[in-house]
Formats: sequence, C-alpha cells, structure tokens
Amino acid sequence: MGQRKLRLLGISGSPRAAATDWAVREALRYAEETYAVETAYFSVMKKKIAFCIHCDHCILKREGCIFTDSMEEVYELMQWADAYIIGSPVYQGNISGQLKTLFDRTRAILAIDINVFEGKVGSGIAIGGDRMGGQEPTLRTIHDFYILNHIFSVGGGAFGANLGATFWSKDKGAAGVEADKQGIKSLHRTIDRLMAVAFKLNK
Repeated sequence: MGQRKLRLLGISGSPRAAATDWAVREALRYAEETYAVETAYFSVMKKKIAFCIHCDHCILKREGCIFTDSMEEVYELMQWADAYIIGSPVYQGNISGQLKTLFDRTRAILAIDINVFEGKVGSGIAIGGDRMGGQEPTLRTIHDFYILNHIFSVGGGAFGANLGATFWSKDKGAAGVEADKQGIKSLHRTIDRLMAVAFKLNK
C-alpha cells in the first residue's frame, strides 16, 4: 500500500464569510494544487462554541468537555490532521474572540492526552483592515497556541513572510485580500514552509 497523503486542516477564526474565509480556503487550494495533501476546513462562522468556564470537568473526569457543541467537530479534525493553517481577522489588535474560545476549549482533549498534538505543525494567517492593524500580534498569538501545545510553530521565512501570512484587506472583505498580491505571496510562502517541515516530520 502507498503512503497516505499528508493531512492539512484549515481553520477560519472569523464569524463572517469574508476575508479570512477566503484566505484560509486559498491556502488549502494552493496546498492541494502544489503538494500531495488531503485537506479539511472548519470555520467558526455560525458555529456554537461555548466559552471555557474553567470548571475542570475535563481535568477531573478525563473524558472530554462538559459542553457538547461544535467543538466536537474541531477535536476530531485536529486529531486527524498532521498540519494546521489557522487564520484570524484582527480584532482589537489580536485574534478574534471566537478563535480564542476555540483555543481555550482544546484543553479538554489535552486533558485526555497531553501529547495529542505532539509532532504536528502549524502556521498562521492574519488579516487586518489597516495596513498595520495588529497582524503580527495576531500571528504571535496563533504561534503561542502552537508552542504551548507541543505543535511545531512554522513561520513564512525571512524576506517576505516572517511570522506567517499577512493581508491588508482595506475592509473590503474577500475582494480586498484577493487584490493584495503581496499578501497572497506571503500566504504561498508560508504554505511552502509549512509543507516542507510537515513532510520532513512525517516521512
């Protein structure tokens, strides 16, 4: 039997079908077109994801979260994937509240197996309505999530992508990021580096 394809999960942390949705889908499209990968997509848009209330049910019971909602799909997909590309719009200089809640709720599967994400790799995408509207802090928060949870954090490399893919949407939604040619270049560079690392780790 041949080796299975690398599994790449794209997560959009935006509550809208706009710029972030477009960018994450473009990342998956480019990866599928360029590499031997299988992809999946999850968006927080219209999903029910309850806030973590730090009840410690997951720690004490070690059987998952006390809430049963859309995070069940996230848990399954995150365990399925070898690599992640997570995107967020810039909200008040950082990630969206919806994405932060998703990150918080991963505690439930980490409580079952602290090494559930061991050996996986991840990169980030940040979209700002302003040219310098908080894209780098947003990417750093995504990377912090990776680092804290034993996921190899991968940037886009020096001279063009650095911490990851960044877009200036000019508050024009999907049309704005699609018109940002430098942003698309940073996205493709980020995916190239993410795939390079992921394939090395999954030989």
